Amino acid sequence: MAIGIITGSAAHSLPGIEYAVLHDVETPYGAALVSQGTVSGVDVLHISRHGEGHARLSNHVNHRANIWALAELGARAVISCTACGAVERDLTLGSLIFFDDLHFLSNRLPDGSLCTFSTEAGHHERAHWIIGPAYCDDLRKVLVAAAQRAGIHGRDGGCYGHVDGPRFNTASEIRTLASAGVTAVSQTAGPEAVLCGESEIPFALMGYATDYANGVSEQPTPIEELSRLMTSSAAAFGAVLGQALPAIDVEALTPPGVVYRFHD
Repeated sequence: MAIGIITGSAAHSLPGIEYAVLHDVETPYGAALVSQGTVSGVDVLHISRHGEGHARLSNHVNHRANIWALAELGARAVISCTACGAVERDLTLGSLIFFDDLHFLSNRLPDGSLCTFSTEAGHHERAHWIIGPAYCDDLRKVLVAAAQRAGIHGRDGGCYGHVDGPRFNTASEIRTLASAGVTAVSQTAGPEAVLCGESEIPFALMGYATDYANGVSEQPTPIEELSRLMTSSAAAFGAVLGQALPAIDVEALTPPGVVYRFHD
């Protein structure tokens, strides 16, 4: 009963992983590279969104292949990690956010297609994901408690805003997101929530604030500071995961929302 871990920028390798074996998984949506090993004695399946050397920008990530591969290899829950830009001015840079809401209006994948596994009319698994909470609250609470044990400052709750990349947003766009209650933004984690939801896999997202989004602060976050915090994010995520993974009871987790299927 493995737990899937998805990491992003500055975390090509999963901190603390041992006995890793690589799987090149062929899926209906393309190939996905998955590392299987253990962290703190817990079986994990790790995917690096961007690959070594950040080969894939946000517009190159194959989300459907990634989630399909994790499900095929037996992931019973998925924890996603993302470096993000703070939309709320009082959010401290270098802190974590454990999101409990999602803003992803476009519901589109990087290639412009709709974010869903239900691509074939009449398919026996076609379904609507009816969203209550966008994230598994029990899994999120384990992460919050783990951050406290690790001594890492984190915000309990917040709205994740998915934005298209690879460019960053204008100040006007950020003001629109702020008016919708978005706490922080990045360019990759929206599709992961939707696809895990459709797959009925408990999913949680934690973010690490690396900069203030455009227009949030009077002075833009210097690139040097952004780079420093990006590098620091891997250690913070690793510390939380090291504490959290042994405390997760996958049998007690329930997927967020309800999947409504049409049975012929």
